[in-house]
Amino acid sequence: MSERGLPAERPAGDNATTGIVLLVLITLFWGVNWPAIKLSVNEVPVWAFRTICLLAGAGGLFAIAAAAKLPLRIPRQDLRPLLIAALGNITGWHLFSALGVMHMQPGRASILAFTMPLWAAPIAALWLKEKIDGLRLAGLGVGMIGLLVLVVPDLANISAAPLGPVFMLLAAISWAFGTVALKTHCYGMPTTSLVAWQMLLGGLPIFIGAALFDGSFDPSAVSALGWGAVAYAALIPMIFCHWAWFRVVGIYPAVVAAIGTLAIPVVGIISSALITGDAVGWDEILSLALVVLALFLVLVAPQLRRRT
Repeated sequence: MSERGLPAERPAGDNATTGIVLLVLITLFWGVNWPAIKLSVNEVPVWAFRTICLLAGAGGLFAIAAAAKLPLRIPRQDLRPLLIAALGNITGWHLFSALGVMHMQPGRASILAFTMPLWAAPIAALWLKEKIDGLRLAGLGVGMIGLLVLVVPDLANISAAPLGPVFMLLAAISWAFGTVALKTHCYGMPTTSLVAWQMLLGGLPIFIGAALFDGSFDPSAVSALGWGAVAYAALIPMIFCHWAWFRVVGIYPAVVAAIGTLAIPVVGIISSALITGDAVGWDEILSLALVVLALFLVLVAPQLRRRT
């Protein structure tokens, strides 16, 4: 019998080492995605931008699944839990995060978005009865301190323009809800098909929003830089990162998977400095050190303890 929250046929390579490799790649690609989102929404309306990303991601994943001859049909028992997970992972996350980046620097927006583990921990404890042991609690605490190091110096700006932070916190809560929801059911379809259907079904409200609010969007007015940013956001994060993330959620408990994302905003800060000119100071460096320590406590220390 499959584990809860996993596709029925789990790939043989799904183990802790695979999970760590996928988390490293997710961290790099999703971190760079934050300045890409900022460059995109500077020229492309939010609803249209997210529609392009979700259609490209779903189309790419369906094509990969078809080429690999993976089953595409949604088993009847999977439909309801799939829709619930998609509401958080796709609809809420993609809409609120894009709106948030419109009103904040991309690096700082990513910090608030990745408070997701803070919300995922209590949701998983209540919904899935996941235990938060000492190492996970310590990793969560150290990681949150690492993010606070970046947030506290910017409190004055956040207080003056709260709309961006509000949207980013809603994005974080939506993602946490969707991540935990995904663990509540054993799916009868492979990960690639599961992610593709999440994007397509979760994207339906966004597609409707694009038709209603962004119907006058003129693609010819977007610069080459803008389209380059859209292409990156629509292909690498949407196809590979989403697929890899749901593999990670299958490998690790929800809380561990969530804490594993804490390094992404640090990469977002650094890549934003290189691409959009955001400043990097001592707080970013200290935050990076704390986040690395948090990841060690959650991902590496438990394996060392088991070996001992």
